[in-house]
Amino acid sequence: MAFPPEQGRTGSVSDTLWASAPFPVLIADAGGRVVARNDAAGAFLPAARPGTSLADAAPAWLAAAHRALPSRGRSRDRAVDPTPAGMIGERRFQAHPGVREDGTVVWWLVDDTDRRLAREALSAERERTAFLTEASSTLQSSLNLRRCMEVTAQLAAERLADAALVIAPARGHRLPVVACVRGGTPTLSQEPVDPDGVPGLGEALRGFPPVPSRWIDPSSAPEWLVPEGFGPVGSIVITALPGHGVPAGALVLLRGSDTAGFTEAEEVFARLFAARSGAAMSAARLYAEQHAVNEVLMRELLPPSLHRISGVDFAGGYRPSADHERIGGDFYDVHPAPVEGDASFVTLGDVCGKGVEAAVLTGKIRNTLHALLPLANDHQRMLSLLNTALLNSHNTRFATLVLASAVRTGSAVGIELTSAGHPPPLIIRTDGTVTEAGTRGTLVGAMPDVSARTVSVTLAPGESCVLYTDGITEARGGPMGDDMFGEGRLRRALADCAGMPAEGIVEHVQMLAGQWLGDRRHDDMAVVVISAPRTRHVSTVNDRIRDRYSA
Repeated sequence: MAFPPEQGRTGSVSDTLWASAPFPVLIADAGGRVVARNDAAGAFLPAARPGTSLADAAPAWLAAAHRALPSRGRSRDRAVDPTPAGMIGERRFQAHPGVREDGTVVWWLVDDTDRRLAREALSAERERTAFLTEASSTLQSSLNLRRCMEVTAQLAAERLADAALVIAPARGHRLPVVACVRGGTPTLSQEPVDPDGVPGLGEALRGFPPVPSRWIDPSSAPEWLVPEGFGPVGSIVITALPGHGVPAGALVLLRGSDTAGFTEAEEVFARLFAARSGAAMSAARLYAEQHAVNEVLMRELLPPSLHRISGVDFAGGYRPSADHERIGGDFYDVHPAPVEGDASFVTLGDVCGKGVEAAVLTGKIRNTLHALLPLANDHQRMLSLLNTALLNSHNTRFATLVLASAVRTGSAVGIELTSAGHPPPLIIRTDGTVTEAGTRGTLVGAMPDVSARTVSVTLAPGESCVLYTDGITEARGGPMGDDMFGEGRLRRALADCAGMPAEGIVEHVQMLAGQWLGDRRHDDMAVVVISAPRTRHVSTVNDRIRDRYSA
């Protein structure tokens, strides 16, 4: 607080003026003895009577400040930095000195308690806000549930308590618990316990309001709730971790017996922290559940891995239009014959569009064709029924298909091929000749009727039939960057594959198409190869006929 300069420097201040000041005023001489005081000073410093030593009658911090003042011969304008301050009783004061002509010093004591409390409260609030911001940022950086539990336990142990436990809802008869002691590493355990055995824990896991810590007896904490080596528990806070619609778990805070208990304000702040942690854990759990569902659905949509079936070699490859995707609009399937010696059924198709929406329709088509397997010997009938099913659905997309029925007869493989609006299959002969199967047909799902021509092809040992989607022939790239790969290049590439096993042909086609594309955008690409292996003899292993062949 400022005071009139003439009053502070000339010594002309009347006793009435400073004596009636609303805050304490002390006057001390150069030797440190009290010269005078006002009534307010007498209320706070009753021992500070005129003639007493300031060191005996005033707080040590004020006596030290008086001794540190400039001597009489030095400038009275010299500032005191920082302003002396300290406690008098339960209040905090700032002391502002004024040196008079006679060398005495007027100490104006300004009550700074409320401002200090406000400043401390503001600082504490800023620290809490910064902590919550840091916690939210750290928690939101991961969608892994265990990681969220570990981060929650570690942050709580470092900033809110001496130790913390994050408890997730029970899985069967066990509680997933992540515990962390301040300065330690979070550990995960599965506790076969009843949460209702701990006051407030069962309620927190069910999302009920927290039980005040004063209602929880620390000595009743079960052994599993106290981290190893923690020591006696002095106080416990248990609060729910709110989630999206359902509780995400419970947060348990522990303080040792040598640490002050939780205040009401600290419990409120713990609930604020728990709200952020619960939201992150709930999001992580939701993501985990969705990921699990997606994985189950994805397994049904992904192309199968192919192998030799009933003496016929099958191989397939698929590349979606986007590298970050696993499914798209191209698909293939191979269905082994229900009776040994009958034909295996092969489908390869291309749905209009790409991405997830196209993949959904491929799933419908694949499921429909699977249901129509009893009609696999009549391709035209299968296509007609599939066409009707697509036209009766709300989906407006169409598809192209190639159907193939392959059966081993002696050392050769006979194939029935039917194309419905799809590029016709290519046949690789042993001499390197590549011919086109003469099958043609209309799109499926576009018109009321679908018509297609079925042709028969016989593969000698070492010969192959290649089914592919237009994503390969229409791939744009090459030296100029915008040339299509084309059927001509595909035929020349396949001519070099004469005698190669089915897997080698698939890999060769995919490699050439990938090199042609570079890193450019492209459509979905799929290829299936049916081969008659070079055989020497046939043996039965595990009730399944497998061919042994030499290269």
